[in-house]
Amino acid sequence: MDEARLASALAGLLGPTLAADLAADLVKIRRDCATRTLERAAPGKFVETFVQCLQHIDTGTYDAKPSVDDYLGKKVENTSMPEGLRICAARVARSMYTFRNKRNIAHKNDVDVNTHDLAFTHQAAAWITAELLRHATGVSMQEAGALIDLVQAPVGTLVEEIGGTRLVHADVPVKAELLILLHSHYPDAVPVTSVLKSLSRRSAGTVRNRLRDLHTEKLAHGDSESGYRLTQAGHAAAVVEIRAVAT
Repeated sequence: MDEARLASALAGLLGPTLAADLAADLVKIRRDCATRTLERAAPGKFVETFVQCLQHIDTGTYDAKPSVDDYLGKKVENTSMPEGLRICAARVARSMYTFRNKRNIAHKNDVDVNTHDLAFTHQAAAWITAELLRHATGVSMQEAGALIDLVQAPVGTLVEEIGGTRLVHADVPVKAELLILLHSHYPDAVPVTSVLKSLSRRSAGTVRNRLRDLHTEKLAHGDSESGYRLTQAGHAAAVVEIRAVAT
């Protein structure tokens, strides 16, 4: 997903700031789907940005902190915007927000149905973005059509869990694989034994050495007893690796 290209196509309709925000929010949701990262709040942020987009389309201005439930539940359908936005897209967004609030997408549970919920929110966000592209101005029909195909393309699974062991499906060096793996558990620490199982196709000695390297570089914190978790710098480094292979 080319975030800058998507933002550029939406800028004529939404303005550069909201276009960039919406594109970034969608890419975060796609990334979370690819890595099975369930503790992020990207779905809620996407809906809030979309409400601002609707306000901008309707009035030319938008609230810095919109009341999402009030706007989607009471106000938007009484505007003069096209039905595809004020009714269809608004109701899809409201269902996303309901999942975010009631189904606890942003947290992990013992019985993890949240993966399916996150997949739904991704498809919903992609549909909303596609609908905005249909109304975009200053972009050719060919470019809009190509971007609609891109945003609705399935997300590949970058991290797969089998029998409690997570596998990273990416042809990357050990350090990058560790960053992606630890990112999928963030902010929890991961026992070294679990890391070794996930990277069982690698040399155990190399994996341990790279874990120590991450610790030395302050990209991860922990030890062989308590396990390792990403630091904020490590999380940022992991996002760079994920963006390179998953977007």
